[in-house]
Amino acid sequence: MINIKNLHKSFGSNEILKGIDLQINKGQNAVIIGPSGSGKTTLLRCMNLLEIPNKGSIAIGKNELMFDGNKKVINSEVVALRKQTGMVFQGFYLFPHMTVIENIMEGQVTVLKRSREEAREKGLELLEKVGLLEKREEYPYQLSGGQQQRVAIARAMAMEPEVLLFDEPTSALDPELASEVLKVMKGLAKEGMTMVVVTHKMSFAREAAHKVVFMENGLIIASGTPEQVFENTSNERLKQFLSIVDD
Repeated sequence: MINIKNLHKSFGSNEILKGIDLQINKGQNAVIIGPSGSGKTTLLRCMNLLEIPNKGSIAIGKNELMFDGNKKVINSEVVALRKQTGMVFQGFYLFPHMTVIENIMEGQVTVLKRSREEAREKGLELLEKVGLLEKREEYPYQLSGGQQQRVAIARAMAMEPEVLLFDEPTSALDPELASEVLKVMKGLAKEGMTMVVVTHKMSFAREAAHKVVFMENGLIIASGTPEQVFENTSNERLKQFLSIVDD
């Protein structure tokens, strides 16, 4: 499903990713953990090409792109790969002038060229899935942060991506609101949605991940099942990280 080989990304002279190799199977929930500045978010943004890697390759499904700093990436290939992913950010980025249902319909109508009737039907189905059907005609300012993030998840799912990417989806929320979002994400994981989640929530990684990836200094230091990473690791740096992390 996802196959990343020798991925490098630099900003000027600052090398953020230093040769990442990562494979994620269809239906897996892969959770990326690690200290701040380890390259987690940059890796996620490279997966949907919000950042263009300098070197290496990314394959998602049948779409694969090779990167070479001396060769310009073809825009149509970027679009084709990006269509395979849906992104949920730390901030919710809902359109403030649109209702909840209109937010979910917008991408379907403009990008997927669905009729408004079809887009609305799909949107209502997804709002019911995330537990917000009764909020369909409200505006973002009328929602809590947790509710806004759940709408953002529904909006990403409406585009029917192969993979959902989450960048610290609960970092801006208090624990009670965060639990609402994590509950939805755990449900998606159980249903077999392929997901890549950058988070500091170790409890979510323990409970919902199929694969846990530990990054530091732009490299993958350790990876495995939750049991291998949290209970049986021999990696001293990972042990140190887990001993001081809050959740």
